[in-house]
Amino acid sequence: MSQPLDKFGEFVVTKLRDAVIDHADGLLVAHWKAPGLQALQADLRRLTAEQRAIVRRCVIEAVDRGLHDFLFALQEEHDAGSAVSVVVDGQPVAAESDGLHGEPYTIDGWYARFSKHGTHPDPA
Repeated sequence: MSQPLDKFGEFVVTKLRDAVIDHADGLLVAHWKAPGLQALQADLRRLTAEQRAIVRRCVIEAVDRGLHDFLFALQEEHDAGSAVSVVVDGQPVAAESDGLHGEPYTIDGWYARFSKHGTHPDPA
C-alpha cells in the first residue's frame, strides 16, 4: 500500500469518521456545553441505554456509508479523468488504489489500522 494512500486514509478516518463518532458519543452522555446542543442532549438522555446504543450504531452506519459514497465518487471521478482529485505528496490517491471505497474495510483496512473505534460494530 502506498504512503500517500495511507496518509489520506489516516486523515479521513481520524478527522472525519472518528471525529463524528466522538461527537455523537459526547451527545449521548450530555458532554457538550454548547447551548444549541442542550435540547438534543436532553432528548437523548430520555432514551434507554439500549436505545442510545442503537442511535450510536446508526451514527456509525451513516458516517461509514457517507465516507464509502464519497470515496466511491472520488474513484469514479479519477477513472473518468475528471478535474476532481485528492492529491497527497503530489500523488492522486485514487490512482494509488484499485477502489478507494474498499480501503476502509477488511482486517487490515483503514478502520482497523487508523480508527480508535475500530471496524464497523454491527456484524449483521
